[in-house]
Amino acid sequence: MRVPSQRRALGALFLVLALGFGAIAVTALLAGQWVIGAAAAGLAGWLGTLAASSLRPRRRD
Repeated sequence: MRVPSQRRALGALFLVLALGFGAIAVTALLAGQWVIGAAAAGLAGWLGTLAASSLRPRRRD
């Protein structure tokens, strides 16, 4: 039986954080707080790329 990888758990954590920052960005932009919205959107994008790279299956060469 294969033990779950810590890499996959980190990917799930990054995905949850990215979704949270995305929600903060949308809420802040709708409230007219564009500086907070832009910062949250940047963090959401960065964490989203980390999540994608962590959740992508590894190649076995």
